[in-house]
Amino acid sequence: MSNNKDSEDDNRTKRTVAYVHSREYIETCDSLSKVPNRASMVHSLIEAYSLLPHMKVLKPRVATMEEMAAFHTDSYLQHLHKISQDGDNDDPQSVDFGLGYDCPVVEGIFDYAAAVGGATLTAAQALLDGKCEVAINWAGGWHHAKKDEASGFCYVNDAVLGILKLREKHDRVLYIDVDLHHGDGVEDAFTFTSKVMTVSLHKFSPGFFPGTGDLSDTGLGKGRWYAVNVPLEDGIRDDRYYQVFTSVMQEVRALFNPEAVVMQLGADTMAGDPMCSFNMTPVGVGKCLQYVLDWELPTLLLGGGGYNLANTARCWAYLTATVLGQSLASEIPDHEFFTEYGPDYSLEVSPSCRPDHNHAQQLERVVTAIKVVA
Repeated sequence: MSNNKDSEDDNRTKRTVAYVHSREYIETCDSLSKVPNRASMVHSLIEAYSLLPHMKVLKPRVATMEEMAAFHTDSYLQHLHKISQDGDNDDPQSVDFGLGYDCPVVEGIFDYAAAVGGATLTAAQALLDGKCEVAINWAGGWHHAKKDEASGFCYVNDAVLGILKLREKHDRVLYIDVDLHHGDGVEDAFTFTSKVMTVSLHKFSPGFFPGTGDLSDTGLGKGRWYAVNVPLEDGIRDDRYYQVFTSVMQEVRALFNPEAVVMQLGADTMAGDPMCSFNMTPVGVGKCLQYVLDWELPTLLLGGGGYNLANTARCWAYLTATVLGQSLASEIPDHEFFTEYGPDYSLEVSPSCRPDHNHAQQLERVVTAIKVVA
């Protein structure tokens, strides 16, 4: 038994990992008004824990208009480009493209979208070229954007662009979304195809954005049964989440037999997030990630939501270490953002004492319904 465990650990340690990063990219992503400086906080913590030497650091390129048009419409991209040049908030057409309240128009927003799209394409290309087995873009994962509109802080759907890139070589790509919110933009993009399976575990309750992702939403046409939705209630914790996750993913893998995986790891599920919904810790999400990594498929990892910036950095630093087979000290190392981690200055995220509204029977019904479909 212990020998197997040792060889498993060896495999994890030897995994080749690419990490998309450049100073310019971080600065561009820091400008996103909903998560100011988050990209810097995440990168600085990963660097402070000395994880960079264990990875290939890839400088991201900027996506071209043509590359983004693999998913987004020309009219949307051209409008985004036009208003981005002068930060024009008054263009009457903007509302038709979802730009405004949730997705404010700011100067340079097109450059931000092209940077994020290009970073995820850089990561996907590294997987295609065999340069790595896992590629990471923590500043990516903007899963709400539709082909012709921005939505939910997402201006470009880099997850869709990454999946399309992987499809150039891999016949079946599995998308797994563990963000608090339903991965609606990605599901919509592939709702009619059996070549991409989308699985989303998310909060589903009346009035909660984006309002989609019911258990009965399973894809359309040739894509029927290739969208899997796992609706959850507030308060879920690590153990129960992992149980549901593994039960569903076991079925999904048996049915779909993916050749590559894209996983969106939004950290707004963490205890302490201002969304105040799920009650997860990085350890629970890390176990879910490890379950997928053990399949040993080319895997693209993306960020997403996460509005308690310190906990998001804790989560993604911990997940980076999980991918690398490294363990991290509990004490946050001294670095530029050290003061953000008070009062305890530790890596752990503790669950709050909020009740879990997910009842075992209801979760059993959800998992059983998915198994019947699979």
